[in-house]
Amino acid sequence: MNFELNKVDNISVVTCNVEKLDTRVAPELKSQFVFLDNEGEINYVLDMSKVKYCDSSGLSALLVGNRFAKSSKGSFVICGLQPNVEKLINISQLHSVLNIVDNKEEAFEHFN
Repeated sequence: MNFELNKVDNISVVTCNVEKLDTRVAPELKSQFVFLDNEGEINYVLDMSKVKYCDSSGLSALLVGNRFAKSSKGSFVICGLQPNVEKLINISQLHSVLNIVDNKEEAFEHFN
């Protein structure tokens, strides 16, 4: 399973179980966000602690999750970025658009 979905209170936690968030798996992550949106979920945490590589399709999937959460007046928080992925997000200047924290504990604090 490439992605694992858990619910903690009113927060949907999606855990990436892949090392590469690329064109092969990014559509599945986008589908996960579509599913959550259709279920009426508005608060998402994306745990990327296992992801060591991300390409433009992976970044696109992150923006889809962010868009769904914001359009529903919810929040989208990314945690556990590995150095290479964080560097790509910073180069792409998405760090100014996305809510990024170090770990799940900080992600949950974002919703309090």
